Amino acid sequence: MASLSMFGFVALWSPYFLAFLLLITCLYFMIVGPWRTRFTKEGPPTRKQKAYFVAGIVLLYICQGSPIDLLGHLIFSAHMIQMAILSFIVPQLLILGIPNWLFERFFQIRPLKATVTFLTKPFVAIVLFNGLFSFYHVPFIFDLVKSNVFYHTAMTTMIFIAAWMMWWPLLNKMPGWQSLSGLKKIGYIFADGVLLTPACALIIFAGKPLYATYYDPQMWMKSLALCVPSGTLASLDLTGPEMFFSVPLLYDQQLGGVLMKIIQEIVYGTVLFFVFMEWYRKEQEKEKLETIASPQPSES
Repeated sequence: MASLSMFGFVALWSPYFLAFLLLITCLYFMIVGPWRTRFTKEGPPTRKQKAYFVAGIVLLYICQGSPIDLLGHLIFSAHMIQMAILSFIVPQLLILGIPNWLFERFFQIRPLKATVTFLTKPFVAIVLFNGLFSFYHVPFIFDLVKSNVFYHTAMTTMIFIAAWMMWWPLLNKMPGWQSLSGLKKIGYIFADGVLLTPACALIIFAGKPLYATYYDPQMWMKSLALCVPSGTLASLDLTGPEMFFSVPLLYDQQLGGVLMKIIQEIVYGTVLFFVFMEWYRKEQEKEKLETIASPQPSES
């Protein structure tokens, strides 16, 4: 089995993307730290918020800048793990890591606020994310996107933004902003899981490899060209994904669909547990307040 080291440091570790994320992280800590008083009178974010943000940035780099990104162009199952983390975990961490006052500053830009308000309506948010995800994994669309750097960048960015919008109604705590509460959150999570099922089922139960990106040598090379420098790629003697993964293409495809569904169910199940516990706690507090406020029967 061939080693990934043949692709070189740039393809494996994406130093320019790392530098970009480090810049974003430095800006975050400057804005919520020394520069905070220029934007708000509120206190700094908690340690937990900062940890959420850093964890989100680290996972974003692992998915898009580490060897996992290269593997996503080599084998389908790695691509699906990458998509699952980018869609179901990273947006949550970044939303939880950014303080409300910083969001409020962004939303002073009226067109941005109007756009986010529309895209985070629960029905729009879940249809947009699941529709884009399913559309991307239609075989001829997938192969087209994986062979063109502009299409690939545009599609992955749109799916990431759509995932952010999808999580917003569940996670945002901003006063005056639309959000879900109680049983509506539970229904929203169930609906979200159901809408993604057809795309995963198509991948899992297909009787043949669906994506030429992983079985056609020319398409596979075009996909690699998105993350491997052209000079390095031209110097390599590559034959196909079987050089790096001995599992048959159909099994790799099925594994990718199964892993996507498993990760989705684990994440949604975890969120559902916390949502249910929050709803139950609020209901208990409400009952206690009603009991205290209700008049007690007088003793005769």
